[in-house]
Amino acid sequence: MKILGIGNAIIDVICKVDDNYLSQNKLEKGTMKLFFDEIEFKKIISNLKIDKTVSGGSVANSIVGLSQLGNSVGFIGKISDDNFGAKYEDGLKKENVNFFYSKKKENLPTGICLILITPDSERTMCTYLGISAKINKNDLNIESIRKSEIIFLEGYLWDEGDAKGAFDEAIIQSNKVAMSLSDKFCVDRHKPHFLELVKNKLDIIFANENEILSLINTTNFKEVISFAKKINKHLIITRGEKGAISVHNHEVYEIGSKDNLKIVDLTGAGDLFAAGYLHGFINNLDIKECLAKGTDMSSKIIQQIGARL
Repeated sequence: MKILGIGNAIIDVICKVDDNYLSQNKLEKGTMKLFFDEIEFKKIISNLKIDKTVSGGSVANSIVGLSQLGNSVGFIGKISDDNFGAKYEDGLKKENVNFFYSKKKENLPTGICLILITPDSERTMCTYLGISAKINKNDLNIESIRKSEIIFLEGYLWDEGDAKGAFDEAIIQSNKVAMSLSDKFCVDRHKPHFLELVKNKLDIIFANENEILSLINTTNFKEVISFAKKINKHLIITRGEKGAISVHNHEVYEIGSKDNLKIVDLTGAGDLFAAGYLHGFINNLDIKECLAKGTDMSSKIIQQIGARL
């Protein structure tokens, strides 16, 4: 297998609502609210008509993108043996992703990201991580990790204690490790750990500009390039309208963003960029071609709703 992703298994549940629904539930349009109370979350979702479900999560989105490009891939994520868990597993299988997790009845439900779409096409998200955040090293399929050329991890896993053990065990058992820093606030929460991972344990690192600037406590992007050359890792940085940069073997490669894009939804832009880049990397394309493939994938996804091509 080429790449195995390990991350939060979150099913996207898409529903159409009116503006009154948001105000009645005290939801701010266009934002993402994280729920910690299962009962409170169930009140939000209970009376809604579901339009669509998609097997999501940051790394899962990347893995599906890699599968769509014709690569042999797999995913490990924790789900419960419930209705949404079954939908999650089926969704990955339909995308030809090998799902290496045997679900069982858990004390928490499968993680859900409720995506509420109002008539103006704005997306308001309510996320309940459920059992997905409780992944631990006993949930790993070690054989699949050892047989994969690369494992791909997400920084979000560090937000829960048990997941850190899974993270460390996966790295020990792997051949090569890629990771996405996931989110600036995630970096801020775990900065010393992330810095140690980037310097000493990871082979390939994906970050956006804000994430990497935060990681090394600077506002000067030139210092990022110096840092990347010093640690001598494969560091890929997306910079929005400024394009993307890859630093590999002390060489800096750069690509501009595409022009005249009709941007509809930025959801999944980083996930699909990583998919395109990793596709190039595992198929022995040169770095400029990897950047081009990543840019092509992210350019396509931001011109449509959702994180699936």
